[in-house]
Amino acid sequence: MAEIEYFTQAGLQKLKDELDRLILVERPKVVQAIAEARDKGDLSENAEYDAAKEAQQHLEMKIVELQQLIMSARVLDESKMDTSKALLLSTVKIKNMKTNAIMSYTLVPEKEADLKNHKISVTSPIAKGLLGKSVGDQVEIQVPAGKVMFEIIEITRQ
Repeated sequence: MAEIEYFTQAGLQKLKDELDRLILVERPKVVQAIAEARDKGDLSENAEYDAAKEAQQHLEMKIVELQQLIMSARVLDESKMDTSKALLLSTVKIKNMKTNAIMSYTLVPEKEADLKNHKISVTSPIAKGLLGKSVGDQVEIQVPAGKVMFEIIEITRQ
């Protein structure tokens, strides 16, 4: 059985939209490419046909992977989550104790991480160091540059 993956409602919808796109748009394109390559003659020496069949295999594997992921997905109910601690889907504002730089990150499931939008995976070193902590806590977190001390300034929900 597939491992349960947790998503926000928006994250799960994004997966479903991607699956629909692959099935309704990409699959017909690959089938068309195979048909066009087949029409060009001898299949034993037809590189276009081989490439199209390989593209079809990759596409079908991706479709099956997404279908399995969606079947094992669970949507998190934020209304029942503790807001006093840094948990999954918390937005945590932290201060680097050495540089006084203030950063804000939302702790999200691994497949929804997006650093440009300040969404970090709960499996990342910073998120692991913040999970379960409260406002005012100071935590030392191992990052690629070494150990850094952070203070949790604020915890909110989106």
